[in-house]
Amino acid sequence: MQTCHNCQAVIDEYTLDKQLEPLRELTVEDFNVCADCVTVIADGCVACGGAVYVPRGRSETPDVCPACRHTHIQLTGTDPGWNVDSLSV
Repeated sequence: MQTCHNCQAVIDEYTLDKQLEPLRELTVEDFNVCADCVTVIADGCVACGGAVYVPRGRSETPDVCPACRHTHIQLTGTDPGWNVDSLSV
C-alpha cells in the first residue's frame, strides 16, 4: 500500500478506483493521492467531455482531463498545461 503524497494517509485503492471511474482508463496506480485529497468533476474536460480531477487545496479546476493532456503531449511533444488558455489543439 502506498501513502498519499498530500496528507500521508494510506491510500484505500478500492475507494480511489471507484472515485476515478469517470477518468476513463486511469486507476489508482496513476495517482499518488488518496480519495480524500482529490475531487472528481464529471464532464469537466472541454476536449472530450470526460471527467477532470482537482487535488485538495487547489482552487482552479482543470479544463482538460489527464488523458487528453497526455494525448496532446504525445501528438505535439509539448505540454499544454491544464487550462484552455494554454491548450492549442
